[in-house]
Amino acid sequence: MNLQNDNWGAHGRIGMFIVGSEAVPEAEWWAMLPPGVSVHAARITAKTPWASWRADRNGVELSNDLARGAAQFASMRLSVVVIGHSSSSFIGGEGWDAAVVEALSEIVGPDTAITTNGLDTMAALRHSGVTRPYLVLPPWFNEATVATGVRYLSDHGLGPAGHLSYDPGPDWRDVPHSEMYPRGLGFTQEIEPLHAQIVAGCPADADGVLIAGTGFRCVAILDALEQTLDRPVVSANQASLWNCLKLAGVNSDISGYGKLLKA
Repeated sequence: MNLQNDNWGAHGRIGMFIVGSEAVPEAEWWAMLPPGVSVHAARITAKTPWASWRADRNGVELSNDLARGAAQFASMRLSVVVIGHSSSSFIGGEGWDAAVVEALSEIVGPDTAITTNGLDTMAALRHSGVTRPYLVLPPWFNEATVATGVRYLSDHGLGPAGHLSYDPGPDWRDVPHSEMYPRGLGFTQEIEPLHAQIVAGCPADADGVLIAGTGFRCVAILDALEQTLDRPVVSANQASLWNCLKLAGVNSDISGYGKLLKA
């Protein structure tokens, strides 16, 4: 009998929480996934961060969406579960990642590793030897969110050498940050001008690049950026995939999406 690949996830299954209206995280993960690994998404519509600090900051309360998705993931025999949301880690701040991992573990169970995009990104930067990243952010991040991203990296000993908010062009310059994604920028955003803006703006003292935001399309240019800048380039989805594969015990040599994913 001639059997075909059904992408069953025999080597690992990854559960990913993503923004309810986004298509980029799944598309980029599917582009990069090695054979034998599957990804399963739960969509979240809660406000950011997806888990709120208790008044005494002694733990977090999960949003209803997050708790419901975790309960569903608990029965799926997953290897890893990841919160694929840079903004939640940024706005949650120092300690939020560990607190939400603890809360999710109580629902998903002890046999499934839990991580966040913040934890993944920090691990990827350190693995790549980056200590002064050039932080690149999507245009729909407002000034307050940009500031939390800079502070988040600084609090983890990875103060940015500079930061860039991608300019999507003149058609978007009068659109408020909060309206950019609802009006479709997440689906019309181009990667060629993003590459050009990163190359033009990267400071000489930056020892790497971090492209944050799991809904920010960029993995197709990671190799090209590394070749042009001669520095490591880490993106949100790439970092989470890399760390999830490590946590799942999957060793794969993935070409075309940056040195981070090379075995």
